[in-house]
Amino acid sequence: MGGMTETTESATDSTSGSAPGAVSGSAPGAAAGMPAWEQRFRAPRVSLPDWAEDAPDRSLFVSNATGTYELYAWDRATGEQRQVTNRPNGTTDGVLTPDGEWIWWFSDRDGDEFGIWMRQPFGGGADEPAAPGLDASYGAGLALGRDGTAVVGRSTDEDGTTIHVVRPGADPVEIYRHRESAGVGDLSHDGTLIAVEHTEHGDAMHSALRVVRLDGTTVAELDDTKGGSVELGLEVLGFAPVDGDTRLLVGHQRRGRWEPMLWDVASGEETDLAIDLPGDVSAEWYPDGSALLIAHSFEARSELWRFDPVTHELTRVETPAGTVSGASARPDGTVEYLWSSAAHPPKVRSTAGREVLDPPGMAAPGSVGVEDAWVDGPGGRVHALVQRPEGEGPFPTVFEIHGGPTWHDSDAFAAGPAAWVDHGYAVVRVNYRGSTGYGREWTDALKHRVGLIELEDIAAVREWAVASGLADPAKLVLAGGSWGGYLTLLGLGTQPDAWALGLAAVPVADYVTAYHDEMEALKAMDRTLLGGTPEEVPERYAASSPLTYVDAVKAPVYISAGVNDPRCPIRQVENYVDRLAARSAVHEVYRYDAGHGSLVVEERIKQVRLELAFAERHLRGGGAPGEE
Repeated sequence: MGGMTETTESATDSTSGSAPGAVSGSAPGAAAGMPAWEQRFRAPRVSLPDWAEDAPDRSLFVSNATGTYELYAWDRATGEQRQVTNRPNGTTDGVLTPDGEWIWWFSDRDGDEFGIWMRQPFGGGADEPAAPGLDASYGAGLALGRDGTAVVGRSTDEDGTTIHVVRPGADPVEIYRHRESAGVGDLSHDGTLIAVEHTEHGDAMHSALRVVRLDGTTVAELDDTKGGSVELGLEVLGFAPVDGDTRLLVGHQRRGRWEPMLWDVASGEETDLAIDLPGDVSAEWYPDGSALLIAHSFEARSELWRFDPVTHELTRVETPAGTVSGASARPDGTVEYLWSSAAHPPKVRSTAGREVLDPPGMAAPGSVGVEDAWVDGPGGRVHALVQRPEGEGPFPTVFEIHGGPTWHDSDAFAAGPAAWVDHGYAVVRVNYRGSTGYGREWTDALKHRVGLIELEDIAAVREWAVASGLADPAKLVLAGGSWGGYLTLLGLGTQPDAWALGLAAVPVADYVTAYHDEMEALKAMDRTLLGGTPEEVPERYAASSPLTYVDAVKAPVYISAGVNDPRCPIRQVENYVDRLAARSAVHEVYRYDAGHGSLVVEERIKQVRLELAFAERHLRGGGAPGEE
């Protein structure tokens, strides 16, 4: 059964294992002679196990036992574990059928996210196309029924979003098509109703919901955007896990934050759960439908609760302070969860008082904990997380900017920032306007002045870091990946005197070209953020594009990019690099054969090593040369 999961560095950056056949056992000490920062990447880790709804002893998890992130099957009854996938650039997207007989996994090409669903018997055997007759596409959700029926969401540049019902032995039947973004939310327990999230109203940041039968006919609609005129979103959290129960658990923003409610799609009745916790609240059903497992996120930490929808009793599920990046309630009432903090590496724990999976091999060294900083910014108080190295400041300081932009940094273990701390750098992570976790208005604030608003908040935190004595003003590094890489390049051009160095991974560099080359779902997001296409609002794309300001960049720039990246495609990166090269600006570029980041541990370590060397060379005059 799918647990609540955040794709954080806790779950993927440090996810690894031992040998291809099994990932379980104890975790002995560190590898002799290996730097602590490399141990954090190589140390064995596992993701939160998914499990089959009707066969809960059959589980699926991600590990990098071979040095590459792959899927593993685990039979809890026998203890047997085996590697399911084995591909050069890794595999992380997989789902168990409700009966636990099959594992569906998404097969793309070298990280380009464009592919088809394959399936493999749980006990092992040959892979085969899971939905014959469906061509390759970007994924747009998947739901698997008890009778073998599958509901497959697809996204392509040509067709927009399509949803298909695939019955055993029959050709796929298209039941939905629209140019705007949409996706499969869930399939009811009895397999008769499909919940669809869609943005037919044109606002890709705020979805509406439609429930349809398997023939595509509509049962119910829920649209808090009122046809796109109101910025309030909805999300599918799951149908009640009981045959005939037509209640759908829905996330909404009606009180300015994410929180759950119940919607009976047959009667139309909405039940407000009114869970009295600050910050964002999400939920999933306990397996018998008797209660909800609540995930509560507030000010960069998270915790779990059990909520009784009849009595409204809220009971704390005890977890340590830090971040719970995934959780799942088991049939026996226990809860399994993936936990970490900035100081402590991730572990999969159970409320039964044990570790669920304890992989063998070296144990990941800890790091330093985070301190909270609240800084007055132009749009309100900005929350930043700070890690300090040993010694007295001011320190060379890395402003590690998160991606998304609808994401947030939290008190979770992260091998990348920990590597900088080991090398004597302070690390500051800023939850700028546009980040999640601080209310709907904070998340939605960046529209139209995209990039520039976030940089205002980063600048406010930068000024605080210098004034407080934390950061050396002559050794400030702006760094990040994806949207963080975009903000890095934009900041180097719009704030050229503020930064001594820039490190941009898989960035948006030329916004116009990126729009035309990126996957369709991201085109829709950009139209929402900027108010149209580059042809409709050229001045906004120009104002928000790093390419506009490239000739103002003074700091040395390091850029890494995946040649198969569908999110921040390589052509627009090359356009930016060509402009740097034309005026002999100090820069280095590293291109690698993967998509939006790498699932290969050695590749990740190589990239961090190159960034560390680039910073050492240009800030301190040492270090080995980087690679072009």
